[in-house]
Amino acid sequence: MNRPNQRGRLRRALRWTLRACAWLCLLGMLAVGFYLRGALYNRFVRFPEEEAAWAALRANRQPVTERSDWQEYRGVLHSHSEHSHDCEVPFDEILRVLIATQRDFICLSDHCIEGRADFDLQWRGLYQGKLFIPGFEMKEGLMPFGVAPGVVLDNRTEAGALARQVLEHGGVLFYAHPEEPRAWDRPELTGMEIYNLHADLKDEPRGLAGLLPDLLVNQRRYPDHVMRRIFDAPTANLARWDQLNRSRPLTGIAGNDCHQNTGLRARYTEAGTIRLEDTSPETLTELRLNRFTRLLARLCFGRLEPDRILWRVQLDPYERMVRFVTTHLLARELTEPALLDALRAGRAFVGFDMIADSSGFLWLAQDGQARVVMGETLPWTAQTRLRALAPQRCRFTILKDGEPVHRQEGREVEWTPTHPGRYRVEAELRIRGEWTPWVYANPIRLVSVNADAPPAPR
Repeated sequence: MNRPNQRGRLRRALRWTLRACAWLCLLGMLAVGFYLRGALYNRFVRFPEEEAAWAALRANRQPVTERSDWQEYRGVLHSHSEHSHDCEVPFDEILRVLIATQRDFICLSDHCIEGRADFDLQWRGLYQGKLFIPGFEMKEGLMPFGVAPGVVLDNRTEAGALARQVLEHGGVLFYAHPEEPRAWDRPELTGMEIYNLHADLKDEPRGLAGLLPDLLVNQRRYPDHVMRRIFDAPTANLARWDQLNRSRPLTGIAGNDCHQNTGLRARYTEAGTIRLEDTSPETLTELRLNRFTRLLARLCFGRLEPDRILWRVQLDPYERMVRFVTTHLLARELTEPALLDALRAGRAFVGFDMIADSSGFLWLAQDGQARVVMGETLPWTAQTRLRALAPQRCRFTILKDGEPVHRQEGREVEWTPTHPGRYRVEAELRIRGEWTPWVYANPIRLVSVNADAPPAPR
């Protein structure tokens, strides 16, 4: 007589269990949806709109027809290779990236090996039409490029003496990572990074954890847009640069800081384990497999072979880091001496070319027949005109000694300065209703006719 009651109780327990499971699944889905809400919005709204805006910009590009007296070369400064402890990228892969991205040159900046910066260690010269210039990232932010062949600098040397050695051996000296404390009065300094991509990544409020939802949801479909999420306008760097340029010329460049080391991968080992690594590489954990997990791994990844990479997520592949931002130099030819001369003079502008190619951008000062470009000097008169030309419709902002003095939209702007000073220009693109930084050009120095001659080249 108790069997029907027992069956009834079992059915009720089963119904309640199923209902509880359904509620738990629903709550779990709601929790996951809440966690991924921003990434889902990006997936279906923001990133498709950005993609359409970028495509429209590229379709509307109109090459600047006016030319300067210089050739323009696009390149990468502050990049690492397999010689750095936190990078695995060989030189032939770097060459492939330069060819694929149509960059003309690269200034390397490997970490010192056992405290030594050996300028014969890296590639130097032209390889398939791409120029390699040796360089290192050294103590206290010192970043020399183009030191003469045969020279080995000791990173244990006092920073002032090290800076002097760079110039004595024909190199140029920049400060990397200007967000860190630096000796800004160093007389040997050629310039500074006004933007550093790796620093921009590191200053995210929640680090990679803040990007994790987008990495899970959007990395495969919109990898460039996920990367652009880290961008913050380098306001503090620009303010410091403007302040320093009031008393001495300092060339502003972009630091791509290419490493290809921000990611995760799973590697099958000779010991029959799966090693989870970051791409520095550093082992995070190692999983030992039993019969069931080995079968599961085969089903997921296919044949298990020693040293095979089974899975990889890479936020900063070398090619994406190169495309993100570009330093454009105006020089006579694609040689190391000519590009070093352009860096010394400041004939350079920074363009965020992942969004839209800024090649051809011009920043000029004219007075009668006299004409100079960014980084150069012109005597100021009442007839002096400043002009900027761009291959995209944009918003130009002209700044005098760091202070905005004129703003105008279009593909070209012309403006009459009323006083001598150091004048630079910024350009922004309108994307999804917001003005997005696109170009930062080095300043033109307009000097009083009675002023002393400009400083000798650095």
